[in-house]
Amino acid sequence: MPDPYYLTTAISYPNGRPHIGHAYEAIAADVIARFKAAQGFDVRLVTGTDEHGLKMDKTAREQGRDTLGFATEMSNYFRDMCDKLHIGYSAFRRTTEDAHHAASVALWESMSKAGDLYLDRYEGWYSIRDEAFYDESELTEGEGGRKLSPQGTPVEWNVEESWFFRLSKYRDYLIELNESPGFLEPDSRRNEVLAFLKGNELRDLSVSRTSFDWGVPVPGSPGHVMYVWVDALTTYLTGIGFPNREGEFERFWPADLHLIGKDIVRFHAVYWPAFLKSAGLPPPKAIFGHGFLLHRGEKMSKSLGNVVDPLELAERFGVDQLRYFLLAEVPFGKDGGFSAEGIVTRCNAELANSFGNLAQRVLSMIFKNLDGELSLFETRQEDEELHAAIAMATRDELPRAFEALDFSVGIEAWMRAVFACNQYVDEQAPWTLRKTDPERMRAVLLTLFMAVRDLAIAIRPVVPSAADRLLEQMGVPAGERDAAALQDSGWFSRLATSGFRLAQPVGVFPRLELPAEDAA
Repeated sequence: MPDPYYLTTAISYPNGRPHIGHAYEAIAADVIARFKAAQGFDVRLVTGTDEHGLKMDKTAREQGRDTLGFATEMSNYFRDMCDKLHIGYSAFRRTTEDAHHAASVALWESMSKAGDLYLDRYEGWYSIRDEAFYDESELTEGEGGRKLSPQGTPVEWNVEESWFFRLSKYRDYLIELNESPGFLEPDSRRNEVLAFLKGNELRDLSVSRTSFDWGVPVPGSPGHVMYVWVDALTTYLTGIGFPNREGEFERFWPADLHLIGKDIVRFHAVYWPAFLKSAGLPPPKAIFGHGFLLHRGEKMSKSLGNVVDPLELAERFGVDQLRYFLLAEVPFGKDGGFSAEGIVTRCNAELANSFGNLAQRVLSMIFKNLDGELSLFETRQEDEELHAAIAMATRDELPRAFEALDFSVGIEAWMRAVFACNQYVDEQAPWTLRKTDPERMRAVLLTLFMAVRDLAIAIRPVVPSAADRLLEQMGVPAGERDAAALQDSGWFSRLATSGFRLAQPVGVFPRLELPAEDAA
């Protein structure tokens, strides 16, 4: 049985429609899932929507809507985004589902049994937008003297009866956990969390609310609903069958990776491991806090009117092109920018002109000059050198970078191999060999055919639809498009003797045009 691999996205808060930041995270998670599946892992990818809390209730009321109806509509936008961007999730979980309520109650009862919950009175600063409590020392002063959270969101003084979780009890455990290599990445996120844990007295956490009722009811405590982050984080357990601790849950927990935005690292690296420890469950193996996407250098916000719809971008430029651009353009873990011009420029230069044109030229020449037939051939040193360059990129450099979530580095290595192919084409000049040495032309074209196949398989986690369309034209079976296929030295011989004949090829990466409104 293949080894399990379990990763999650953050559970999106659907008080508004999904924006490009949600798409960025979902695409990155999907690329990881496809990459690990190609390596032979049994992969589970869980995503979903976090629909409880004061902010959702408040937004629905402001619109005169039933809260559940509003949550359902908004959740569907996120599911639709995942489907249209080819996010191959194993489960899409909603926190309003009965099964999720049962999981949240089970986690709560486990924490209660451990003696980590007690009833008291909460007085402190609360951000509705962040659904988070903040200490006075963390606040800054905004316009008009209004107090702001570390995220720059308004906070309000809140007083109510609340259940508390003994977070202070787990300070030493959390420091040790966050200091362990590989648990929290990148380094900047780990340093922030350790500074918080070591620089402050860790206060117990208010984990219930009585001022509204839109949430999971606290068992045995009428009038209390769970703090939204207790409920939301539990989704990572719900997605693999909890509270049943056997079957899927036993096989896949702890999660191999929680992929999240840098603004919610504290919830995942401090609160979540403490909840799990209290409930007798192991923490996730790794957490990665990626950066933000900036639109033309600005952080996106509704007030600035620069929030970008990812489905609009996918419709304009193509799903695979958007996926490729986002992972190639931004060093993962850092903030990065995007624009329509950037998408068109990079995708035309790399996907259309370099790789797409390479594939189209090679397949067209085989179709035209070899009648589409593949056959065995003798190689020369320059052919072997090209094979070695392709192997280094596809079997070593790209996988190593993707394993470290250095997507842009892996794609750079892949592009170097594409450039090596194009240089080989120019040096070998098969159009000249057609007249002077047809046998050598055949060897050159089939060497390139082999290279294009390997390059398509390697980049397939990023551009799955386009890669599959190309590989289909090349006669590569659906079951031979993974990491093992790149190690298979006999694939070409089998294909060449199978009777397969290449048909008139169709390009898979058309050149993009910049819409007039973006060119202005």
